[in-house]
Formats: sequence, structure tokens, C-alpha cells
Amino acid sequence: MLDAVHAGATLQGAREAALANLIGRDRRLAYELAAGVLRRRAQLDRMLTLTTADPRLHDVLRLGAYQLRALARVPPYAAVSTSVELARALAGEKAARYVNQALRKIARETGSGKRETSGATHPSWLVARWRRRFGPTEADRLVAWNDTKPTFTIQPARWSVEALTVELRKAGFGVEDAPYGAGLRVSSTNPVSRFPFPVQLPGYAEGAFVVQDPAHALACRFAAIPPGTVVYDACAAPGGKAVALERGGAHVLAGDARRQRVGRLLETARRAGVAIRVALADLLAAPFRPAALAAVLVDAPCSATGTMARHPDARWRVTPRTIARAAERQRALLAAAAELVHPGGLLVYATCSLEPEENNDIVTEFLARHSQFARASAADAVPAVMLTPAGDFQSLPQRHGIDGAYAARLARVR
Repeated sequence: MLDAVHAGATLQGAREAALANLIGRDRRLAYELAAGVLRRRAQLDRMLTLTTADPRLHDVLRLGAYQLRALARVPPYAAVSTSVELARALAGEKAARYVNQALRKIARETGSGKRETSGATHPSWLVARWRRRFGPTEADRLVAWNDTKPTFTIQPARWSVEALTVELRKAGFGVEDAPYGAGLRVSSTNPVSRFPFPVQLPGYAEGAFVVQDPAHALACRFAAIPPGTVVYDACAAPGGKAVALERGGAHVLAGDARRQRVGRLLETARRAGVAIRVALADLLAAPFRPAALAAVLVDAPCSATGTMARHPDARWRVTPRTIARAAERQRALLAAAAELVHPGGLLVYATCSLEPEENNDIVTEFLARHSQFARASAADAVPAVMLTPAGDFQSLPQRHGIDGAYAARLARVR
């Protein structure tokens, strides 16, 4: 998984490819190790002398050090010996001796009570950006949130909340209401990981639920698409928002330009039992005639800075240029979507970014260029604490205890 992330894959995509053939316990441990190394990479690197190590050994050393410092349930001898064997297989006997010496030193320090618990865990430029925007205290809380293992929330699909709660508790899972009444938060009693895999939960095969953080469920509520309205979800994969809109009474057309993700979109719709029509379609290629639709949702690809607890690899992938490139594409997508909305229709723009360049700035610039649109905030649909001064939806992890997400609801007034 770490090799795949270094090569440009997301951790989520690497996880799906790498863990399919492992049994449940090994699957949970492997994911915990990969996510933990990505989440704590900067701290781990400070306790390892990687500048003099063979690059092939960097992740071997990180994996061993993470087990020694963060996973008390893994015996030190097991963490060291497994890493030594991996180093031997990758780079030979000399590499194995190097890893053995480095990790035994960390094991001795850990046993004497020395632990690395402080220092930067995010790129310094990103933390500086958040400090300018939120202030030092809130920025520190945001970093701390990202460094915490994420919670696991599901939204009902074929089953009711009540039926889900009963069956999950019968199966031994912890269940509580998610923040703001947006789904069910599920926890595992398994000692290896409190983060359950969806396929482990009762009702998964039957389409009882979809996995979706409260922030994204609330963004769908804020969209407030009137029942019976045909809505085009233009960047729909993996499909959670499309399912939520359909369950809210809308008739959903779901499209995505990424061929490799359309299969997942289809699977989500099939499993959840919703009548969503799915297409491989690029919004920038005008998949419908102008002014043909009553509503369009643009859940735009973004820097994902609001989901870094859930996607620890994202903090190492994002750069200032990433945010600027994302904003360029977002402007184009929103303008293309506007052409498809008929007078009196709705245009909803959403991201999972915290950055104003991808959120309010995009919408403000769009409205300045498209006088036929105006904000039409659904203020009663979400808690007032999540409304921006302009009336848009914005959830912030450090304030609201859920993912970061943004949505603006725009009406075509003429």
C-alpha cells in the first residue's frame, strides 16, 4: 500500500487492491500500519536516520518504528523481526543488520519511556496557511483532529435507522447517533482496530447502508432538492451523495468522467437499491443540451483538505499548486454545469476542501460572471453553526467534529 501511495495512488485505492485476499484480522492490521505510517510519517522520520539509509528501507523502518511506538499490542520482538526479514528480502543481509540495529535502539528507548509525541505531522506550509486563516489554537486543533484515527459513520439505505441499530448491536458493534443526527457512528470492539470494515457489518450485502461521513450527508440536506426533481449528479463516484439525494425523493442521473470509478458508482447504486441512472460522462463535454435540467450537483474534485483524518496520505500529496490547479478545474466545471440548468432550476456546488480558493472564492467569482444565478441558501436544512456569512454550508473538523465540507446552493433566477 505504501509503495502504491508513493507511486501516486490514494490510500483508499491502494487498500482496495492490496487487502482483498487477506483474512479480516490481517486486513485490519495492514490498514492500521499503512494509515499510521502516513499519519505519523514526519514524527517517525525524526527518530530514524533516513538520510544514510537505503531508500528501499525507508518504509520498512517506518513500519517497524510505528509498531514499536504506537502499537503496544504488537510485541517488540515481532515488530523488529518482521522488519528485519522484510529488509533482508528487499536488500540483502547488510540491510537486515542495519534495520535490526536501528529498530532495537528504538525498542530500548521505548522500553525506558522515551516516546516521540511532539513535532510537526503536516507540511509546514499547510499548517502556516491554516494558522493564518483560523488562528493558532484552531489550527492546532485541526492538526490534532487529522492525527486522530477517524470515526466510522453509515447512512441508512435499504434498512431503517432502527433496524440497523438493532442488528449492529446484536452483532457486537457499538452504535450511537452521529453528530447533528446525520447517520449512525459505528465502532468495533476488536482489539486490533476500532475501525470496522463495511463488509463486516450486518446488512452490507443487502444494501442496508452506505458509508458516508455526517458532513457529506449534511451537504446533501443543504442541497434541498425538491422531491420529484430530476437532478444530475455530475461528479458522482463513489455514489454516496447520489444515494442520499434519491432517498430524499429526487430522481437522480449520476455521471462521472473517470471510467475506473463508474464501476464503483454502479455497485453503490445497485447495493443500495436506488433507481439511479448511471453514465460515463464528462461534464466539460456538455452531456446534455443547454437548459435541459431542473437541478445539477457539482461535487467537484478538490484538494480534500477537509478529509485528512480519513485520508492521511492527502497531507503529503497536496501542495499550493494542487489547490490552484483544483480551483482552475472547479471554475470550469461550475460554468459548464450552469449551462445545463433551466430558468428556475438549482445549481449546487460542493467540495470536501477547507480552502477558500476552492469554496467561497469560486462561488463569488461565478456569481459575478453569471448574473442569471443567485444564492438560494437552505438555511433551515442544516445547523446554523455551519452556515457561512454568505449563507453557504461549511463544516470544519476542529469546530464540528466531522469531516470538512462545503456547499453553495444557487438558483437560476432568469
